[in-house]
Amino acid sequence: MGAIVPRLDLAKLADSLRTQGRKIVTTNGCFDLLHIGHVRILKAARALGDVLVIGLNSDESVRRLKGPGRPITPEDERAEILASLSCVDYVTIFGEDTPVEFLKAVKPNLHVKGSDYSPESLAETPVVESFGGLVKILELVPDHSTSSMLARISQG
Repeated sequence: MGAIVPRLDLAKLADSLRTQGRKIVTTNGCFDLLHIGHVRILKAARALGDVLVIGLNSDESVRRLKGPGRPITPEDERAEILASLSCVDYVTIFGEDTPVEFLKAVKPNLHVKGSDYSPESLAETPVVESFGGLVKILELVPDHSTSSMLARISQG
């Protein structure tokens, strides 16, 4: 089971992991309603390194990014759910709209996103590359997103 790490402790934790020679993989997102698409991408991300650290958007940043009525699940619960997955080592909550500050603290070897993004479209790509890391795009599970789940629910 993973741990929820206060943002202030993140850089120190990452430095310790690097000193141990561990390959750090990061990803980030809202993870509002956990679904099979999330689980598969998290498992695939974890398989690419020794440690998986998730940057979780705060409730405020989810509202700014996804609109009113979101998130469905509060940030503390989303963090606990993610940390309970065997493939997740650490979760931290960030309040910005992009994970740039999170990534500056962690300095991962690899940052993973789903195929709904391209490296060129990500604010995080130049940051990750600035300290020698790579951005990797993983295939998503088709038709599995929180937005599509909410649409199906509202249709009854």
